[in-house]
Amino acid sequence: MTHPLLPSTLDLLEHLIRFDTRSSESNLPLMAFVQDYLNSCGVASTLVYDDARTKASLFATIGPTDRPGLCLSGHTDVVPTAGQPWTMPPFELTRAADRVYGRGVADMKGFIAAVCAVVPRFVQACTDTPIHLAFSYDEEIGCVGVRPLLARLAQAPVKPAGCIIGEPTGMRVAVAHKGKLAYRCCVRGLAGHSALTHLGVNAADFAAELVTFLRRTARDLRQHGQHDERFDPPYTTVHTGRIHGGIALNVIPDHAEVEFEIRNLPDESPAALLDSARTYAANELIAEMRATYQDSDIEWQQLVAYPGLADESDAAWLKRLACEAVGNDQVRTLSFGTEGGLFQAIGIPTVVCGPGGIEQAHKADEYVTYEQLSKCLTFMDTLVDRLGEPGWTPGA
Repeated sequence: MTHPLLPSTLDLLEHLIRFDTRSSESNLPLMAFVQDYLNSCGVASTLVYDDARTKASLFATIGPTDRPGLCLSGHTDVVPTAGQPWTMPPFELTRAADRVYGRGVADMKGFIAAVCAVVPRFVQACTDTPIHLAFSYDEEIGCVGVRPLLARLAQAPVKPAGCIIGEPTGMRVAVAHKGKLAYRCCVRGLAGHSALTHLGVNAADFAAELVTFLRRTARDLRQHGQHDERFDPPYTTVHTGRIHGGIALNVIPDHAEVEFEIRNLPDESPAALLDSARTYAANELIAEMRATYQDSDIEWQQLVAYPGLADESDAAWLKRLACEAVGNDQVRTLSFGTEGGLFQAIGIPTVVCGPGGIEQAHKADEYVTYEQLSKCLTFMDTLVDRLGEPGWTPGA
């Protein structure tokens, strides 16, 4: 059934999609639009800038500021569209019979548009228990932008009692997800003519040996590691996503790069796996490389690191509230990541629930259905009703 606020949600979403907020671009024009909209509703907001002041996260409180409330969190950045076979303009909202298309409609500007559409109702209802809005940048490259905002919240006299992150879950409540640790390994060898391989250090060969070690590690985790059947796949994974090296077939490569990631179960630390790979590289690979060329090395560059979201008892009240709001007490877990573990790390219980499916995200002709957006708006209705109840307290 179509929600009465769906037309205004689509109008807001049309504006949001027009802002090119790929991580390579500034999100400040979008934030200016959101701030202007919130101001028109009588809601003040604060921007937390990055060091270059080219991007910012937004935080706003609707209702009293001297008591904890419920935070709704989402990211404003989107992934690139280059090389994807889009059949319509990715940064324009295209409306169809039962859905809308555009980069970010599912991941996750659809959620932000729905939240904004309900802001006038929040303003009227949240006189006792506040709603907090947290819209961040650069989530897609490692939950970057939310960190300065959370650093401020951690030191604030009053911080949110709980958080709902609107990543696309098909409007089912997710209570846990895996963490992620990603690295680039830069292998430095010694170039030379390929006819004299014994005089050089082939960086590509040693990069390949490192990849083989990572593959063995992944296989061991699949066969013998900790399993949690709530996840798909139910074990920690290790994945090599990029290998590059060499300039010509007849030249010994003196440089190669490997990029890999670990997606760990929330109660399993990736540190031991990383240490194992670094120990192997130091004792086996670098030692052999330096027998020929002393300046050989493998440099490790961290690309992404965020914790998993654990299903903790402190979030039981939030889980009940979210399940009530979606009308379904069947919870799920996620194999993709969010900023949830970062909220949890500063003592804010968190769940994930938002419109659309992750299956539609990050690819051409990304879409979200009207049904999913309407379910999200109905979800917000229940939150409005509950937060507007006299005497209702988060955590109770």
